Amino acid sequence: MTATPAIESFQTAFAIRPDLLVEAADAADVLAAVRDAAARGLPVAVHATGHGLPGPVEGGVLIGTRRMNTVDIDPEHRAARVGAGATWGEVIAAAVPHGLAPLNGSAPGVGAVSYTLGGGLSILAREFGYAADHVRSLDVVTADGVLRHVTPDGEPELFWGLRGGGHRLGVVTGLEIGLVAVERLYGGSLAFDGDAAPEVLRRYLEWTRTVPDTCTSSVAAMRYPDMEQLPEPLRGRYVVSVRVAYTGTAADGEALVAPLRAIGPALSDSLREMPYTESHTIHSDPPFPHAYHGEGLMLRDLDAGAAARVLELTGPKAPMMTVVQLNHLGGALAERPARDSAVPHRDAGFLLRLLSPLDGTDLEAVRALYARVAGETAPYALGRALSFAFGGGDRAETYQDVHEPRTRERLAGLVSRYDPASLFGGAY
Repeated sequence: MTATPAIESFQTAFAIRPDLLVEAADAADVLAAVRDAAARGLPVAVHATGHGLPGPVEGGVLIGTRRMNTVDIDPEHRAARVGAGATWGEVIAAAVPHGLAPLNGSAPGVGAVSYTLGGGLSILAREFGYAADHVRSLDVVTADGVLRHVTPDGEPELFWGLRGGGHRLGVVTGLEIGLVAVERLYGGSLAFDGDAAPEVLRRYLEWTRTVPDTCTSSVAAMRYPDMEQLPEPLRGRYVVSVRVAYTGTAADGEALVAPLRAIGPALSDSLREMPYTESHTIHSDPPFPHAYHGEGLMLRDLDAGAAARVLELTGPKAPMMTVVQLNHLGGALAERPARDSAVPHRDAGFLLRLLSPLDGTDLEAVRALYARVAGETAPYALGRALSFAFGGGDRAETYQDVHEPRTRERLAGLVSRYDPASLFGGAY
């Protein structure tokens, strides 16, 4: 253990200054760190490889897991054994040679374990459901200093809570996940000039009511910076883009996206058949660390009028740059798995995501804008999405309004049982 003034993170807006840092190489290191922290009465947080903050950002013991990045594939059982620090890019690289794919998100640099504990909204989510529903077992160090192998039969209640409940029940050192037989897909992005954003969003919402579950998509609106690294048609422009991932044939994919192409002239069109190793190009999320604040709102539905008002609030006339993304949910996401989990709001039809750079931008002004957006979508609101709720390191804020009351009560019962001293952050 070493004292440290600050820790580097993908999220650079908030300084991370623990009292002690543990760079764990294996589960034994995690076990020793948790036992030591409990003996000292210090809170524990985990820093993996994702895009959020570990929290708390000041004090306590921070366990880094980036060295625990092992990935082992079992092709016969279509499974992967994933260490706590492994990224989705590493899991994809290991699975693809076997004709398999994980239920990863849009960015290959995201930590697979942390992502899954929050539910895990895959680029193939409407066909296969949440990544958390494909977990087969987990290894977790609980606050009593015990390394537990958690299975649906061995510790069913803890197995339920870890999948969708986040990080409050212990430090997960690894998990076994099911893989899917996907080697290629049809997908990409279709970008339009931002002046057409309300019409694009209206047509997109109509289109989502016709697509099969084998199609997972989103629409995003943002003003691109004027940077040479970007394609010339996008530089400095307000752009609205539709992103598509479809596991059917390329011919069927072309027919599927025809109504989108009929919206009007596109600034760019990358829709194509691709190997799964190129699936990250659908969204092309920025790979470099930066300062930002974000929110995720789970919505039962959304009409074109409310969507247009959201764009008006967050578009070029907004007080700060805001990226808006609307993910189409439903399909397999709405189904209860054979082994239920704590993933909330399965009846949501859409996820509305907001993200604002914080370099030179007042955080409170961003929160005020988000509150106005939440007001516009209030008639459809179900709650917040844990994986996209960034509370600036404040765990209470991060978990606020995420789970339904009955789920939150059940999770709180698990905290009382496994972490009565609130080593990992207290009640939900």
